[in-house]
Amino acid sequence: QVQLVESGGGLVQPGGSLRLSCTASENIFDIVFMAWYRQAPGKQRELVAAITRSGSTNYADSVKDRFTISRDNANNAVNLQMNSLKPEDTAVYFCYGRRISGVAGWGQGTQVTVSS
Repeated sequence: QVQLVESGGGLVQPGGSLRLSCTASENIFDIVFMAWYRQAPGKQRELVAAITRSGSTNYADSVKDRFTISRDNANNAVNLQMNSLKPEDTAVYFCYGRRISGVAGWGQGTQVTVSS
């Protein structure tokens, strides 16, 4: 199983920024697909942003032009820069990673709360 640990969540005012990090316990070169999902209370978990080993990215329409996902191969991490945050971005954010073999794993989640 892919072992992942998230960090960087917290409370921020609307319009503010946060940067989430997800660190893998292995060389992320072997993790071909990494993504951030989020789950708000009473809602299903949804894809926020994804990035492949080659650097191709994909974003949910609701976060395009506000969020940026990036891979930090030197530190075996994937980051999510979140700008212009809105109250509807409030959720638990989860990191996901999958190896080419299909073995995958989730992080434990980090809370992001956008409120004045």
